[in-house]
Parts: sequence; structure tokens; C-alpha cells
Amino acid sequence: MAKLPAMTRRLLLKQGGVALVSLGLAPSFLTRAAAAQGRRRKVLVVVFQRGAVDGLNMVVPFGEPEYYFARPSIAIPQPGQTEAGESALALDDTFGLHPRLAPLAPLYRRGELAVVHACGSPLSTRSHFDAQDYLESGTPGIKGTRDGWLNRYLSEQSDPAATPFRGVAVTAQRPRALQGGAATLVIPDLNRLRIRNVPGGADIRTAFRDQYRAGADDLLGAAAREAFSAIDLLDAVRPLDAEPANGATYPATAYGRSLRQIAQLIKADIGLEVAFAESQGWDHHVNEGGATGQLARGLDDFARGLAALYTDLGDRMEDVLILTMSEFGRSVAENGSRGTDHGHGNVMMLLGGGVAGGEVHGQWPGLSPEQRFEGRDLAVTTDFRDLFGEVLVRHLGLPVAGANQVFPGYDIAAARFPGAIR
Repeated sequence: MAKLPAMTRRLLLKQGGVALVSLGLAPSFLTRAAAAQGRRRKVLVVVFQRGAVDGLNMVVPFGEPEYYFARPSIAIPQPGQTEAGESALALDDTFGLHPRLAPLAPLYRRGELAVVHACGSPLSTRSHFDAQDYLESGTPGIKGTRDGWLNRYLSEQSDPAATPFRGVAVTAQRPRALQGGAATLVIPDLNRLRIRNVPGGADIRTAFRDQYRAGADDLLGAAAREAFSAIDLLDAVRPLDAEPANGATYPATAYGRSLRQIAQLIKADIGLEVAFAESQGWDHHVNEGGATGQLARGLDDFARGLAALYTDLGDRMEDVLILTMSEFGRSVAENGSRGTDHGHGNVMMLLGGGVAGGEVHGQWPGLSPEQRFEGRDLAVTTDFRDLFGEVLVRHLGLPVAGANQVFPGYDIAAARFPGAIR
């Protein structure tokens, strides 16, 4: 495709209709894309820390003496106990951030980062597969659920102006949370969606369809036609040409690239409402480390990515909520290999202009042996469905009755929301 003259995206959609239709873009899609551009919408970005991150070393309960007794070699020192960069960063008198989460500390101080501790599933499974399935399906204990809670939200909250970019996962495979009847896109790398001339004059759509089908076998019929129409719009708007704003610098990792591309989609104003990214490698049974080591390196990448996304979006963060989650936490006590085993309760974070930030939410159960779940793990005091329900209701505007449809068999009630969103 020849390079388009510079113009606003709205003008492109208005005046470039004939050219886009000549590429096979349906008029109905043009109408909805234009509507999306003229509308201020709320966006949810979910970041999954796959592998069960150690939430007790991520948001450190330094006010609990039992924490240090149970973790003689991997505990994070109390604030000010060691030289800068090696101690927990105090959030209050009990909790502190891991020192490698320092890029997020200013957001907490500004009230734009909220923490929910001791959050998770009411079930006791320590299987990664089952726990991830339950967290993403939103139906703990029910393995037969066919769709994910984010997909059910998209189905429940109808949007006549929806575009194929309403739900996007920048991941290698479709996450369980986005499986279901609502059409969503799974795009490992947005650069693969860019339409360019194919040497030899091969059909552009056929070439791309063959490339993309391997990762999207279920994208068929009308949904497929709409998705490939979206490719034309993406190439015309060219969001990937935009550099990060406000001096944002993303980590040079797959995770960092996914967050950068989510920011590009948000800034392109082409209808993104739910985005999904993931960070891998959090299962640290051996040599986890404390202020330094494996966990610290992962948290450094994790925090720099979130901070870059926040900085890049600037004022748009008033309408964007970032939710981080992991399938379960780790054991309170370190094991004999200076790591941690599969646990139960964990920490989740929310970032954005609409959060009730500068606070650690939820009821803290304590870490004494008699306070632990099954005598070994952090107990769950906030059911993850209460937090996710609060996100849907207070951020995305879904009525409570609709949230009950998203989490079947569970009573979503505002009285049980942890209060992490204003």
C-alpha cells in the first residue's frame, strides 16, 4: 500500500472511505470505526504473571516478624535496614514494594496504584493448569466452562459501535480469559498485521490469512472477514509508526513489546476496550533470590514495562485501568532449595487514574502458622471474583446484574468489593 498523506485519523476515515472500500472494507465497519474514534471509552489492560509470582516478596509484609522467621535467606530487608536499592520500599507501616518495583513507587505515592493483598481463588488447588483455568474462566472448581470471564464481559456489555479491535490479546496463543463467543483478536506481534506488497504480486490477504490461521483456527466466517477488514484499517491508521510518548522506554523483551503495542492500539482510537498481555517465568522453586536474583530480575522487567505503559499513555490513563494477576501465591516458608513452593493467596495490583490508590486493600490474615491456609500458605480473604467484579462494574460500567452473568453461580455484590476503584 502506498504511503498515505498525513491527516488526522478521523479525516482518514471520513475521506478515505472509497479507497478502503476498494480494499474490501465493509461500510458497516467504516461506520463503527468512525464512531469509535469520536468516543471516549474505558479500557482494561490485563497483565497475567504466569507461573505464580511470589506475592510476599513482591509486596513485602515487612511488619510481620513471622515473614523473616519463615524466609531466612530470601526475605526482603525492612525499609532503611540496608543500603538503597536492597530494602523494601515502604507503602505503610506493614507493607513495602520489592526494591525492583521502584518505578511503580511514585504511582503509589500519587494515589494511582492500588494493591489488593491476600487475593485469589477460594479453592485450594496448587496445580498451575487448574488455577490458571479457574482464574481465567472465572468459575473456580468448574472445569467444563467453555468461555473466559473477559469474553463473557464483551458478550454481556453489548456495543453497537464495536470494532474487531474491541478485545485483543498480544500473546502467542488465545488466553483462556478471552475464549468464547465474542470475536476477539490474538496477535503475537502487531507488525504481522501490516499490509505490504508481496513480491511477485501474490494476493495480500491470502498471504496473511495463511500466516495467521495457525494461531487463530477459530476465527471463521463473518468474524474472520471483519478481522481482515480491521487489518486494512490498522495499516491505514499506522499506529505502529508512533514512537512512545513522554520519554517512555519499554524493556527490550517480548513482554515490553506487547505493552508498547497495546499502547499504540489505545492511542490509535480504533475501539480497543480489553487488552491482554502476559509475563512468564514466575515459578521459582530453586534459588529464587531476595533483593537480587531470579525474582528480582523478573520484577525489574515487569515494573519497567508497567511504568513505560503508564508514561506512554499520559493523560489517557484517566480512562485506562491496568490489572495485574497471577494464578496463586507461594508458600510462606522458603524451601530447602532457597525457593518457594506453590501456595494460595497472592497480590494483585491496579494502576490508573480511577483507582483508590496509595493504599493496600483487603483484609490481611497474618502469617503466623495458625493464621495460614492449611498451615503453610497466605490465606485468601478477597475472592478474585469480587475484585474482577469491581473492575467490571466501577471501571467498565457493567451493571451488577450483568457482572453476575459474567461470573455464573457467584453473587457479585458491591459490599464485597475490596474498594480498589473509586
